[in-house]
This record gives sequence, C-alpha cells and structure tokens, in this order.
Amino acid sequence: MLKQFLSRLPRKAVKGDSGDRPESPRTSTPRSSSRTGPSGLSGGGTGTPRSNGNGGGSNNNNSGQAQQRPSGPKRMSSAVFPASVVAGIEPLVPFKDVPGSEKMNLFVSKVSLCCVTFDFTDPTKNSIEKDVKRQTLLELVEFVSSASMKFSEPAILATCRMCAINLFRVFPPNYRSNSGGGENEDDEPTFDPAWPHLQIVYELLLKFVTSSCLDAKVAKKYIDHAFILRLLELFDSEDPRERDCLKTILHRIYGKFMVHRPFIRKSINNIFYKFLFETERHNGIAELLEIFGSIISGFALPLKEEHRIFLWRVLIPLHKPKNLGSYFQQLSYCVTQFIEKEPKLASVVIKGLLKYWPITSSQKEVMFLGELEEILEAVNMVEFQKVMVPLFCRIASCINSFHFQVSERALFFWNNDHIVNLIAHNRQVILPIILPALEKNANNHWNQAVLNLTLNVRKMFVEMDDQLFLSIHAQYMEEEAKQSSEAKKRKEAWERLENAASLQPVTGNTAVLVTRLATSIAC
Repeated sequence: MLKQFLSRLPRKAVKGDSGDRPESPRTSTPRSSSRTGPSGLSGGGTGTPRSNGNGGGSNNNNSGQAQQRPSGPKRMSSAVFPASVVAGIEPLVPFKDVPGSEKMNLFVSKVSLCCVTFDFTDPTKNSIEKDVKRQTLLELVEFVSSASMKFSEPAILATCRMCAINLFRVFPPNYRSNSGGGENEDDEPTFDPAWPHLQIVYELLLKFVTSSCLDAKVAKKYIDHAFILRLLELFDSEDPRERDCLKTILHRIYGKFMVHRPFIRKSINNIFYKFLFETERHNGIAELLEIFGSIISGFALPLKEEHRIFLWRVLIPLHKPKNLGSYFQQLSYCVTQFIEKEPKLASVVIKGLLKYWPITSSQKEVMFLGELEEILEAVNMVEFQKVMVPLFCRIASCINSFHFQVSERALFFWNNDHIVNLIAHNRQVILPIILPALEKNANNHWNQAVLNLTLNVRKMFVEMDDQLFLSIHAQYMEEEAKQSSEAKKRKEAWERLENAASLQPVTGNTAVLVTRLATSIAC
C-alpha cells in the first residue's frame, strides 16, 4: 500500500533537493528517501527562492518554466512567489482509510505532496491544484492536532522541509521606498494574496511544534540554527497576520528547544543591531520585542551579564529611532520587566532615557514621560536619589514646553502617590529645580489646563513644607529681580551705543548702522 501512495507523488515537485549547502552526514541514513533528504531544509535548499523559482533544484533544466512567469512586477504580494513546478497534483487517500501502522507513512506522503508551490498573484491559475493542496494541508493539521503516536524522524524531516519550501522566501527590497521605513504609522499594511494558503502552513507548523508527540531531541536536528534564521527573516513581512503567527511559533520553539535558546537570543539581537545602526527599517521589531518580553520574565536571578548588556546596548538605544511609536508599548514592557527583576537597574535606565531624550519631537517626549512614570513607580529611594537632579531638570524643561501635551504630561507626575512621596522626601533638592518652571508657567503659559495643573502642583509644595516653599520662592524672586536689573542695564548700554553711533559722521565708504532690531536681538 505504501508503494501505491509513493507512486502517486509528483516526482518533479521534489527534484533537486540538494540546495546550496553541502549535505550533512545524516543524509546517508536509510530512514528517508532522496525525495525527503535533510538537505532540503538546511536553510538554503528547496526552501530558498532560487530553487523554488526555477522549479525545485539548483541544477535542473526547467528554465523555460521560470521564463513563463509574468514579465511585469506584481505588487499585490509582499513576497516573491514562484510558479507551480508541476502541471498538476493528485490527492492521496484519507487517513481514515488506512490502518494505524500505515498512518505515519501516509503522513509523510501527504506532506511531500504539499511541497509543490504556486503563484497566488493569479487566482485563476492552477485553481484545482491549489484546492487539492489546501485540502491536504487541512487534513494534515487535523491529523497533527489529534496525533496519538510519536512522530518518526522521516515525518519530522518531511514536515520541516515542507514548511521551509512553502514559507521561506525573499521579500522585495525597498518595496515601499517612499514610506521612510515605517515612519508614517498611517501607511496601510500590505496583505499577502497567498495568506489563506500560508496561514494553514503556519497553523500546521505551530501544531507540530507544540505537539506532545514531537520528540525535541530528534526534532532539534531539523529545526536547527539554519531553520531558525530563515524563520527570523520572515519577521520583516509587511503582512501583520504573518508576523503574529511567526511570533507565536518562535515563542513555542524557544520554550520547547532549550538548546537553541542562546542562539535565538543572539540572532534576535543581531536583527536589533542592524535595525539600530544600519537600516532603521524593519517591520517586525514590535513582535520580536514581545517575544523578548516573555523571555525576560523568565530570567533567573541574579541577572547574567549578557542580559544587562542587552538592556544597555539594545533596549535603551531602541528609544532613538523615529518610528519608535510602532513598537513603543512592547519596548516599555521589556524595560519595566528588567526593573522588576532587578530594581537597581532603574537608575541605569533613567540615565539612558535622558541620554536619548527627544528634543524636536513632542510626540516622543510624551512617550518618554509616560515610560518614566512607570519606572518611577517601581524605583526605590536609593536609586531615585542617584538620578533625581538630572531627571527633574529635564522634567522642569518639559513643564515649560509650549506643547501643552508635553507640559500636561510632566505635571501629571504629581498625581502619582509614590512619586509624590519620593519628591516629598527629597524636596530640599527638587523644589529649587522645579519652582522656577512652575512660576514661569503660572505667569506666561497659554493653555488653561496647564495653568490649572501648575497651580495645583504649587499648592502641593506649599502643603508639603510651607517654610521651605517661602524660602525658595524668596530666593527665586530675588534672582528674578537681579536678572531683570541686569537686563535693564544691558538695554541701557545698547541704547547709549546706538545714540553714540548715530552722532558719528560717516567717513570714507564705510557706514555702520545700528538699529532697534539689533538691540532687541542682543537683549
């Protein structure tokens, strides 16, 4: 019966599996045929666009098929899909019609049948074959979900290879060159026309990875570093549905394959480094940070040096890119997870935020202030005192911002009881920094809501320590009077110079003109 199943498989669909990498030593094992050799999933084999695009192998002669693809680029898809490599495929018998001893062999046959790829940019092309493959994939998903026997090594190999062939592909370079790398958050995402097909493959991979019938010790040979790297490359997909599936699958792989955990962390770090220091263009930063949020929550204490370096060299610099808003929520969660794990890192994070503080973007300033409040809610007195002077100098500057949302967000700090308690215990240092900003707002700010908040904060300081407030306020008024007197003297000096210059006769061809405009600018 098995021979009958295998004889009905499309041989061209799996021809030339050798790929670009040399075969690993396990290709000589007799457990799998040449059609399901392990070289097909090694990251560069039939899963690569080069082998898919020309019909399955790097050495085959089916170049005529590749030339039959549409000549003009179709931007319906966010990825390059090859044309079908065979004229047609046939369905195999259902699982219910074979005995239990043959079901795993039938599983391998059905998985191999799904290694055929199609061009989904044309919905009318190969519609029958596509439907056959879709039904086969749905049958495989159901089988994996209800599997009661351990997956054999050929089954694991065939599944990984099929997923590699269907999922691993190259996205067009600079596809949206005018979008500024995702800076404009109003850009409509690109939805892949092949998604109804890809979704089933992703569901199959997820069910397969999370199945209790999958032996991780065997599967790690095929879900290896090359497989994981290609999976990570897919996070740059412009289809948010695909990135969401990838996030779930990679998280499950991280949980099941402990041996791969350091490599996964290192590989994600490399993506972050490339994004920060080279491209500032990547679609999957938010999803990768969400994965890391779960990883950080599982870190053991005390934290390893590797994890502290990740905080300082990756998470804090990630506050700098222009498109921070697209992943800010996930980034903030990762940072607060670190501080909950090790509270003494709060001062390190606050110094980092002050280092990368946005000067020209009010929207980012509001984000930074919100994150600062979350951090200060978890900070202890010792760490707070390390950074309170530069921190409140920055907050005072934000209070005086003419952008009312920035000023308002800075004044909201005094609505937090824990922050107010920290300020009250260190009011001798903080009040002299904050009071000038409050007085300036009370006298000059244009926004009524900001003005009301300013007066409320002044009242809170008075209630904390009225003697200290009166003393600092007297010093402030004295300093203001001194500065006003110096400004008046400068103005009088410029007026004398202007008058003296106007009385001097013009000699030669050189004329000196001192105007009121110059005087006002100098003052």
